[in-house]
Amino acid sequence: MKVHNFNAGPSVLPNEVLYKASKALIDFEGSGMSILEIGHRTELFMNVLDEARSLVKELMQLEDDFEVLYLHGGASTQFMQVPMNLLENGETAAYVDTGVWSYKAMKEAKSFGYVDAVASSRESNYNHIPKQFIIPPQAKFLHITTNNTIYGTQWQKMPVTDLPLVADMSSDILSRQLDFNKFALIYAGVQKNMGAAGTTMVAVRKSALGKVTRKIPTILDYRVHIENGSMYNTPPVFAIYISMLTLRWLKEQGGAAAMERLNEKKAGMLYSEIDNNPLFRGTVAKEDRSRMNVCFIMDKPELEEEFLKFCKKEDIVGIKGHRSVGGFRASLYNALPYESVEVMVEAMKYFSLKKA
Repeated sequence: MKVHNFNAGPSVLPNEVLYKASKALIDFEGSGMSILEIGHRTELFMNVLDEARSLVKELMQLEDDFEVLYLHGGASTQFMQVPMNLLENGETAAYVDTGVWSYKAMKEAKSFGYVDAVASSRESNYNHIPKQFIIPPQAKFLHITTNNTIYGTQWQKMPVTDLPLVADMSSDILSRQLDFNKFALIYAGVQKNMGAAGTTMVAVRKSALGKVTRKIPTILDYRVHIENGSMYNTPPVFAIYISMLTLRWLKEQGGAAAMERLNEKKAGMLYSEIDNNPLFRGTVAKEDRSRMNVCFIMDKPELEEEFLKFCKKEDIVGIKGHRSVGGFRASLYNALPYESVEVMVEAMKYFSLKKA
């Protein structure tokens, strides 16, 4: 029996992906070997990697100037790899601080140049997305985190700028339609909407690279990974395979457009219950509410532990809020079925009636 999995990441995967992966663990493509055993430079795996990269370009409708990479290290490695490749010593990068992850990205960037925090919602515990800010024209790029998993905020409109735009899309990649070609570089840990933990997808414009004079360590130079087709070192084979299967599933569902419709429906139902149930209330500005991570609290904190235990009995898992916010967080990633949100809403209604 599968539970209703609202974990923030690693997160729910489509049943179809899990089924195919389970078969591949025993015998991959009739090879007599597990997907965990095949050589990473064999045709068997090269076909997987090529398909995964091709599906990313197709689903994001990326222009020819983009190269898609699958790398190690998570988004946390990208926090320093991005400025290392794009920012010269003494130059300025602009960052919008909307949560823990954007703040950590800023911290890493300071090792490679000057960081201008053009806006921040830190003083209000990141409960909104800053709207009015001035971007210094001399900045080499503007960095944003499109969705904030801990606090439950999301950029509903991307900032308009002539600067190269860099985005951490780890928690909302391919969950909605965007003009991805407006960006110079996009990175995302795949473990929320694009697969399982273990690899990071980077989509980077080749024309944005090669403009710094510093010596970049080979393993951290995007150009090296491009030249080697994400095969400079042994790639995370199984994680890339799961990502490929998930991307196949996304395409079959109708791509980002279909996911956007479903995610709006799921989030709309849950936020409606939060707004109308006297026991619960949201924690962020309504105009900035995330469709991926729905954060909410109780006016009676003493009931929170009881509600968590009640949800566990109903096979609802992963809704405990992050320690810096408290309360609850329900993550509604692409693979989470609509039915799971219905179960969650019914649990909230029933619990509220019990406590009335």
